[in-house]
Formats: sequence, C-alpha cells, structure tokens
Amino acid sequence: MFKPFTLVALLFVGLSSAVFAETLKLSSQDIADGEFMSKAQEFNGFGCAGGDLSPQLTWSGVPEGTKSFAITAYDPDAPTGSGWWHWQIVNIPHTVTEIAAGAGSAKNDLAPEGSVQIANDFGYRGFGGACPPEGHGVHHYRFTVHALSVEKLELPKEASGALTGYMINANTIATSTIESLYKRD
Repeated sequence: MFKPFTLVALLFVGLSSAVFAETLKLSSQDIADGEFMSKAQEFNGFGCAGGDLSPQLTWSGVPEGTKSFAITAYDPDAPTGSGWWHWQIVNIPHTVTEIAAGAGSAKNDLAPEGSVQIANDFGYRGFGGACPPEGHGVHHYRFTVHALSVEKLELPKEASGALTGYMINANTIATSTIESLYKRD
C-alpha cells in the first residue's frame, strides 16, 4: 500500500513530466498565424499571378516515437464542398526539422530526400499557392506539420488528397498548424 507522501510524490513526478514535455511547434520566416500571406505564396495560374512559392517551415518539440513527418496545406473555405488541397508532402525523414522556401516546387531539388509530393487539387505534384475566387472574402490556409508513427506511408502512386489525408491522420502522433490568410478582391 502506498503512503500518502509516496502518492503525492508520484503525482508530482507525473504532472511535472507532462508540464515539461515538449510540444510540436511549427514556425516560418514566410507566413504567420492569423496574418495575410504575401504575393509570393499566391498561385500562378487560374487568374492569379503570384510567385507560387511554398513557405519556409521549421518545427521543434518533436514527440518521442516520431518516425517521419508530413506537411499539408489546406483551404477549408474553397467553394468545392470539400475544401482544397494546396500541398501534401509525406515520408519526410524524422531527422528533418526544416523545409526550405520553394521545397514544394517539382522544378528544384529542395524537398527532403525520400519525401513524396502528392498531386494537389490543381492537378500536379507539389505546392500550389493561394488563389481564392475574386470577391469570395478571406480564405484560411492551414499549413500543418504532422509527426507520424511510421517511417513511410504506403500510398498508391496516384493517391488522392483525401486518401493521403486519411493515411496521415491515421498515423499522426502530434500536429502543429499555422493558419495564414489570403483574399482577392
């Protein structure tokens, strides 16, 4: 039987480790939570004329058991009935904690080795920037890093955004999101 002092000590140790445990935290030099993105993150096409540049992203506080990462960029405000996938990159090695600006472009070699970019809702693999319909108001772009419990997501070559999202969520240990804004008047 535990003595009252022992129970208090065990409770304190349990609480202190929970309080001091790191939490996954996403940050960026290019985008900020609740702030409007620049023209650099706007799509180039569909009537938009931006730089179509994926933002620089850094994360810290990686939880124990993380075996890989995925990054998603999603617009829930797109008038589609299902939102809009702007970017999904999976199988990022667990040793990577930063992705360079422009890593979402298939034209360069900035994505982490071994990672896989999924076709976005514009129809090609990689990052597709913000391009809400003119006059549709403010759209919220959720850039999320997912710490995953598996080294590699086994996906078909032409996996949809929905299937990829399902597999990411089924294997997520922790997430952190920056919700940036964009609108076209």
